[in-house]
Amino acid sequence: MDRRKFVASAAVSAASTSTATPSALAAQGGSPVRDKPLRGDNWGPLYYDSAEKMQVDEVVDTGVPFRFSGRRGVAPVKVATFEKEFAAKIGARFALAVSSGTAALECAIAALQIGPGDEVIMPAWTWHSDCTAVVRAGALPVFAEIDESFNLDPQDIEARITPQTKAIIAVHLQGNPADLDPILAVARKHKLRVIEDCSQAVGASYKGRRLGSMGDIGTYSHQESKTITSGEGGTVVSSNPELFERAVRFHDVGSLRQPHEGMLGETRLSPFVGTNFRMSEFTGGVMLAQIRKLDQILAAVRESAGRVYQELADCPGLRFRRRPDPNGDLAAPVFFRFDSKAQRDRFVELMKAENVPVNGPGGSVILPVQSYIENKITTHPAWPSWTSERGKAIRYGAASCPRTIDVLSRFAGVPVGPKYTRQDTDDIVAAVRKAYPAAMRA
Repeated sequence: MDRRKFVASAAVSAASTSTATPSALAAQGGSPVRDKPLRGDNWGPLYYDSAEKMQVDEVVDTGVPFRFSGRRGVAPVKVATFEKEFAAKIGARFALAVSSGTAALECAIAALQIGPGDEVIMPAWTWHSDCTAVVRAGALPVFAEIDESFNLDPQDIEARITPQTKAIIAVHLQGNPADLDPILAVARKHKLRVIEDCSQAVGASYKGRRLGSMGDIGTYSHQESKTITSGEGGTVVSSNPELFERAVRFHDVGSLRQPHEGMLGETRLSPFVGTNFRMSEFTGGVMLAQIRKLDQILAAVRESAGRVYQELADCPGLRFRRRPDPNGDLAAPVFFRFDSKAQRDRFVELMKAENVPVNGPGGSVILPVQSYIENKITTHPAWPSWTSERGKAIRYGAASCPRTIDVLSRFAGVPVGPKYTRQDTDDIVAAVRKAYPAAMRA
């Protein structure tokens, strides 16, 4: 039996009894679990094949890349078809394809008519776009703590609400659904709108419903690192016709065209100032091919991650990230909890030596400690929020989110991909069984 198969066999054996003794740590002279480092690749491009190529070729053949074009007697259908299929997949009445996940957030902010004097609560740990979309609308970001799901802590929201609060952005980070029931309950109690930012959890669900379908409006990113991708792109969903119409108008310089006009029936709103966040037919074609593979990708990654969770379930003292709905989670990365940053850092070091790299939570930043936010830096006169009396009164920085900083310092996760083999997941299990107990002694 070769060494890798032997180690994997040992891992399976160890999974059946907590008394098994792991082999010597590679960091202390033992043999590493793998000969070469385990790599995690972006999921969507792993599934590129003739389907995406055919969609792009058809746009080239028609010579009509603009989704609203009427040239050559050809009716562009890629983006419109993608919107229809995406809405059906998510369980929302309407979907709007846009140029990026950031654009989707700005459309959602515009749809909710958030502007100067308003405040929007969001997690202290998320991507820049949640904050910048609010600031660019002239409103104020207010940061709440996260819990050990890495998502907005429902218990910390209410203390952040003021008479100026207009909305909550519930961000589903690193594939894990936020605990929506209590978040939505707080929103209803205080008559606040809820934006679900599903950029890092496209396809995930919460208690049987797809993320994005439960708040007032949902946003998604299709950037390269997301579940399905065209390199860049985004989608907005809502079941509220008025919110959807505002989002459509905002993304297309205030106008309303087919097929959206026909979807809404009698127009209720007048044109207003918007911008250009339209998606091209090339992007729409790739996304159309990708949305048809979404369930396949999700099933594959959940199967691989499920093996890791199952085979580590009896590892002494092992604690995972909190998952409000394990069945709805994308299930990757698999995160492990430690009592201290020193233990976490030791685990990272030991796993690297085993050629199964792990990392701390990623894909986002702790926003209140970013210098441009802590110091409220903006050079655009149309963004007055931070120079207002209320804006000056708000204090950001590390003191505003100590629990968030603490939580993120004590977790490390191993990536799991939809193309991982049984051998790959066995190697993850074997490496964790070697490294975790040693790290906890740090």
